[in-house]
Amino acid sequence: MSLSSLKLHNAMWPGLVGKGDDDGQEPPISLERMLDLTAAAEVDGRKFDGIDYFLFLPHTNPEASDDELKGIADLIVSKGFDIGSLVAPVWPGTVGDSAMGTDEQKGKFLDAVKMACRIAKVFNEHGARKGGVIRIDSAEFGVEKWKEDASTNTSSIVDTFKEAARIAADHGERLAAEGEICWAGMHSWKDMLDILEGVGMPEALGFQADLAHTYLYLMGYHPPEHALLHDGYAEEEFWPAYEKMTDKLRPWTIDFHVAQNDGQVHGAGSHDKTGKHCPADDPNGKLDITRCSQYWLKDFQDRGIKHICWDGCMFSNATLETPSTWNTLLKSMIDVVS
Repeated sequence: MSLSSLKLHNAMWPGLVGKGDDDGQEPPISLERMLDLTAAAEVDGRKFDGIDYFLFLPHTNPEASDDELKGIADLIVSKGFDIGSLVAPVWPGTVGDSAMGTDEQKGKFLDAVKMACRIAKVFNEHGARKGGVIRIDSAEFGVEKWKEDASTNTSSIVDTFKEAARIAADHGERLAAEGEICWAGMHSWKDMLDILEGVGMPEALGFQADLAHTYLYLMGYHPPEHALLHDGYAEEEFWPAYEKMTDKLRPWTIDFHVAQNDGQVHGAGSHDKTGKHCPADDPNGKLDITRCSQYWLKDFQDRGIKHICWDGCMFSNATLETPSTWNTLLKSMIDVVS
């Protein structure tokens, strides 16, 4: 199957993550405005096919009634989009809590997965959603607490993820755990692999690869001993290292985010520092987006991947409100599948 069969989606959560009403925060951008910005993008007649989005306020109340959810689905479809992957509200302050915490915290994490599965079912039956996964992570900000007893804490996350995977499978869904340096147990490629292999349920729980976040995996942001490259590397060193990382994680990869990274970290609001998402044409971008994507998307059809998604998480509102932002990133995605 050709890469050209992949649908192109845009993420809605850049309008939410790191936004808020606290001092220094930018206000959230509504779901409808994010949909309109996405719908306006067009490159040589090609437009976005769908959207992926985060199931939390102000975009979505995870406790919304079926009829309210159908109304949201109607809105999304009216803009010309399918719904793809959904982000479960697993974090403290939303519905969930830490996957390596107390029994009560783990229970909240699983409640968030159940809510996401329920919403997915409504969207599926509506007809707006035709595929995609439900995204999770450990919901434990930072690695300091995890490092106090890495083995026990990894086992705790694995146990929670196993139960979450069983819940998802019972609903006909698959979970994708996002690899990102800010989430305990998922902060390096080796630790992420330990989680995936520990759960050992590839039919129900896989990996969500993001080009920006996995670049920092490559560089060993933490722990440094997991680095496959070091600052000042030559291009001839980059590709063998990239292949080593992707060969380990690609077999687990069931959801894929196109992104750019300049080698830096960035945080906003309550969101811890993580891989900085940059505009596709950022002059300081470290990644050949098209070539890097090909490493992750080899044999994509065997892993059930039907779309790819651009992630502009924590872009400023000014960047999000600029039409050229969307046309440029859409062009980069078209290049990936061409």
